[in-house]
Amino acid sequence: MRPTAFLLLLFLTAASASAQWVRQTGNTTADLRGLSVVNEKEVWASGTGGTVVRTVDGGKTWDVISVPGAEKLDFRDIEAFDANTAYILSIGNGETSRIYKTTDGGKTWKLQFTNKDEKAFYDALACWDRSNCIAMSDPVEGHYPLIATVDGGMTWTPLVSNQMPAAKDGEAAFAASGTCLIAFGTSTAFLVSGGTDARLFRSDDRGRAWSAAETPLTKGTSAAGIFSIAMANARAGVIVGGDYQKPQEAVNNVAFTSDGGKTWTLGIGLKGYRSGVAFVEKNTYIAVGTNGTDVSSDGGRTWQLMIKENLNAVHSKGVKATWAVGPNGLIMKLK
Repeated sequence: MRPTAFLLLLFLTAASASAQWVRQTGNTTADLRGLSVVNEKEVWASGTGGTVVRTVDGGKTWDVISVPGAEKLDFRDIEAFDANTAYILSIGNGETSRIYKTTDGGKTWKLQFTNKDEKAFYDALACWDRSNCIAMSDPVEGHYPLIATVDGGMTWTPLVSNQMPAAKDGEAAFAASGTCLIAFGTSTAFLVSGGTDARLFRSDDRGRAWSAAETPLTKGTSAAGIFSIAMANARAGVIVGGDYQKPQEAVNNVAFTSDGGKTWTLGIGLKGYRSGVAFVEKNTYIAVGTNGTDVSSDGGRTWQLMIKENLNAVHSKGVKATWAVGPNGLIMKLK
């Protein structure tokens, strides 16, 4: 092993050893997949049974909130902006795909959008700011249905998705962690797919026009593809995934870009299927999945296993504000 390679391995090993998840007391048994970190003190999460949880004191205490009329819904995505304001999206065919919003810390919720298309299945939403957001569905008749708001959710308007490259037969998105769709900067959006293909879609005008790029991640079955994307800046980012039916399989499950998603290069060392990835700081990313958490300190090129723990989603606003959630009400804070 060359000295430079040895030093890199030593650094990654030390970084993973010094970081650890600390279990929180969230007082819920809901399966949590939606996660939004506002800052070191304010964190929101969402999941099954119409459940939303919130802390405003860095995890010392948690509010467990049941959204009225949503007891049978599964909230797979949440976008929060402060201690009071958050959007949540539930998944499912037809009217089970909905968007709610609160502006009073979860005391009340307004139903803003109900899907009327029985063929549509909404997977995720993303926001550039508290007024401008976008949400996406699995393909219907060869295109990804998209809706957007410019007025804080008072109205949600369909976008013309035929300006997006057509979806291939059997191609879809995964509602695994709310990060198959992300907003970046003031107008850029990224959408990642799986199934028969594993592609990256990019829009620079808030979802009106899109370009598509091929990626080297595993594909070809309904359980395989890209599950999550995180961007460090306008050019550098990471995608993770794999096959959720083969969680131990660690082949073609992570890639990184240095040109804004036009091209992707496979990374190495991710220990299995991963449903979520987050940028932490500098060149550091963290990825979570069924059989563990991995950390990369070199922009996604190489990865080191941190802990074997079943987690669904991860979100970060810096090393002191990195959180993850999982099944049976599991909430973790990075220490």
